[in-house]
Amino acid sequence: MLNEKELLRGNTPSLLLYLIAKSGRIHGYGLIQEIRSRSKGYFQFRAGTVYPVLHKLEQEGLIRGEWAAQAGRQQRRHYTITEKGKKALSRRLSTWVEFTTAMNLILQPRGS
Repeated sequence: MLNEKELLRGNTPSLLLYLIAKSGRIHGYGLIQEIRSRSKGYFQFRAGTVYPVLHKLEQEGLIRGEWAAQAGRQQRRHYTITEKGKKALSRRLSTWVEFTTAMNLILQPRGS
């Protein structure tokens, strides 16, 4: 049986793209906190999961990262979504809606 990690693995890039788009500008640790908060603690992402995905999204041109200094703190890399990323996110969200609709149709009790 699939566990939560397996179900989430393929959707992590879409999830990060969505949160970056909604926030406007956010750093990796902020994404981890946002995921934890929005899922009410259900999803506990680690840096070792998030940062490689962010790097890949940046290499694909879907997000842009910029280093930013913060008073009294270490620099953080803040991410924004690109136009290419917005188009990719739109496609991914459409695919997600189609997928979840089909899954719900299958999982509904017959006669519903």
